Amino acid sequence: MRALDLTYPINAAMPVFPGTEPPTLRPTNTIEKDGFAETLLSFYSHTGTHMDAPAHIFKGAPTLDTFPAGHFIGTALVLNCTGVSEISLDMLHRTGPALESAQFLLFFTGWAKKWGTPAYFEGFPCLTTAAADYIAASGKKGVGFDAISADPVTDGNLPIHRRLLASGQTVIVENLTNLDQIGPGLFTFCALPLKFAQADGAPVRAVALLD
Repeated sequence: MRALDLTYPINAAMPVFPGTEPPTLRPTNTIEKDGFAETLLSFYSHTGTHMDAPAHIFKGAPTLDTFPAGHFIGTALVLNCTGVSEISLDMLHRTGPALESAQFLLFFTGWAKKWGTPAYFEGFPCLTTAAADYIAASGKKGVGFDAISADPVTDGNLPIHRRLLASGQTVIVENLTNLDQIGPGLFTFCALPLKFAQADGAPVRAVALLD
């Protein structure tokens, strides 16, 4: 079994959602001075490769710390969405029987190639409302995107977030990378968020476990 890392490292120069502050990593202790190394980290809960909880959008909805750890592990399927303007329900159904078996659907748009450039924030394909409603009703554990958001950056109403998170069970993972290295077929996906109180979202270490 091979573990493929799908996660961007957190650093001060990384892209962040417009309007949020970039992370800071400040060494507070050094081996030379103190005999050990320690770093003070400061970043928003939705920094880098991260997971959105239902509480990200809905007051009183579940936070990530209330989910069992097993919710963040499951069978997954990558859907190739390169070259399309939107991710339709028909595209989902064309994947065949694996669609029903997958607990996570990961959408490969190709936008990871734009990471670190202004183009990363615009033009990526998003789910149609019909596709989002299908996913929410199907009881999937979650969805993931190799883009900055499940919605266009310019749409402050976040309609796709709202549809996906309304059930209180589906989570959203954003800013994935290396989805192009997975290929077709089911595999095991793990995205374990930092566990802190009332987590509306949290960075994750996302991996694909491949045979």
